[in-house]
Amino acid sequence: MSDPRRSETMRAFRLTEWQASPALVEIPVPEPGPGEVRIKVAGNGLCQSDLHMPELPPQMGEILGWQMPFTLGHEVGGWIDRLGAGVSGYEEGQAVALVSTRSCGSCHECDSGFDNACDMNQRGRGYGMNGGIADYVVIESTRPLIPIEKLDPKLAGPLTDAGTTSYHGVRRVADKLGPGRTALVIGAGGLGGFAIQYVKILTEARLIVVDVAKDKLERAKALGADEVLDGKREDLAAEIMTLTEGRGCDAVLDFVGSDATIANGITVLAKLGTYAVIGAEQGKLDMPLMGALGGKNASIISFVGGTDADTRAAVSLGDQGLLRNDVELFDLDDAPTAFDRLSKGQIAGRGIIVP
Repeated sequence: MSDPRRSETMRAFRLTEWQASPALVEIPVPEPGPGEVRIKVAGNGLCQSDLHMPELPPQMGEILGWQMPFTLGHEVGGWIDRLGAGVSGYEEGQAVALVSTRSCGSCHECDSGFDNACDMNQRGRGYGMNGGIADYVVIESTRPLIPIEKLDPKLAGPLTDAGTTSYHGVRRVADKLGPGRTALVIGAGGLGGFAIQYVKILTEARLIVVDVAKDKLERAKALGADEVLDGKREDLAAEIMTLTEGRGCDAVLDFVGSDATIANGITVLAKLGTYAVIGAEQGKLDMPLMGALGGKNASIISFVGGTDADTRAAVSLGDQGLLRNDVELFDLDDAPTAFDRLSKGQIAGRGIIVP
């Protein structure tokens, strides 16, 4: 690829108008302003949310503060290409991953360690602002930069969102998962695959994994699951209760979020347990909530993405070679094909666009 100092344009996969498919276009190479940094993209991970953004109505975009057009992509790894005026402490050519969430660092939520709930995160890189499915991306400050040493930067992107979200979920329930306790992961896809590894790295709990796909259950076993169960079986909840000797699971991480997974997850939750719904299938609980949880003194949590600290922890584990990160690589010119395959569920692990 030509040096941007000698080239005036670059490729970018962008939303150019509301409720229209993204397109690969040529746009000017961005120049970093004061305090900004330009990143040469090594790889940008694909996310299901990338598929939903083109469906948003203009009114929702206005509420979120999104500005059209913008380049998709929020899972970015690459190299520092150019430093804006006043930026110090980093070097051109340095390999980095970028924190996916956007935050101010000073509001109540940020001060509490939950910067993923910062109001600034309604609009960020790849969702309302220019993202990383492009040859280059400019970031507005050094706050998102995470230096990496051993990890190939083109493989780092999935750790900044999928790996981060899963890490946040496991971290939120880790106190329930001491020796003799049981964790349940529902959905062993991209996020669930990371969660399986985090449960085994961060806790001493026994791990049960549920999925409807045979290949994902085989992968879950390879990643360290102690038991794997077919999510289509009618006696699923009963089998989980049998495996836990009638106690249930101390933490349930639901990466599907359908009616069925919510019902099963709540049913098998142990006393004082925590059910975390992360999946976005918009399921509902068709039973009285107090009846389902009241006698258990249990908790329900939900969140979107992880925190800055979660991302740094996930990337650190990847940099140490402690995480298996199954990916499929696509050239930037093949971005439309990659999105089509993602929409059809035809990508094993995580897809990555490599400029």
